Amino acid sequence: MKNQILLFAIIGLLFTACDVDQTKEAKMPQVDVDVDTKAGQMPAFDVDWADVNVGTKTKMVEIPKLVVVMEEEEIEVPYVDVDMPNSGEKEERTLLVEAEVTDKSHTLEIDEVYATKNRLYVISSLEETGKDIGKQKMRVSDRLVLNAPDLDVKYYIIGERPDGIHNSQYTYISSRSKIADKLSNGKKIYGS
Repeated sequence: MKNQILLFAIIGLLFTACDVDQTKEAKMPQVDVDVDTKAGQMPAFDVDWADVNVGTKTKMVEIPKLVVVMEEEEIEVPYVDVDMPNSGEKEERTLLVEAEVTDKSHTLEIDEVYATKNRLYVISSLEETGKDIGKQKMRVSDRLVLNAPDLDVKYYIIGERPDGIHNSQYTYISSRSKIADKLSNGKKIYGS
């Protein structure tokens, strides 16, 4: 049934996309009882198809342009060394949180890190500073160097998730109380 509907839709599209004018009448062959025949004539048609032009057109549109200047600077980065019982080797890695904001400038800070048996919970705060940045995009980040056993890391940012695909890599929550049950069995390894 679906195939028939599709076939009728295609046939209908073909007939509406063109203009057909008949240029000759059909003529049936004449048949004599002696079985002598005269040649017949098939109808002829002129077909004018829809005129379709494909190309490009120049238009003025707004496109985002982001200029990032990376400079190396020596800064103080928090460093946490964690020894867990029966955990084996430790490795040093950087815990990084980052957000991309528009309209107003923001700050992003890692507030706390909790360790459970097999997971680290990194809790950060994203706060608006009030300074207007217009339509520009601004990235804010914070980092912490951790020397600990290899554990799964779950990031939570307290604050409103800014628009944009870049901000989908972290879980945004309205307050720390939303994850209090996950932290209750953990040990705070960073934060006041």
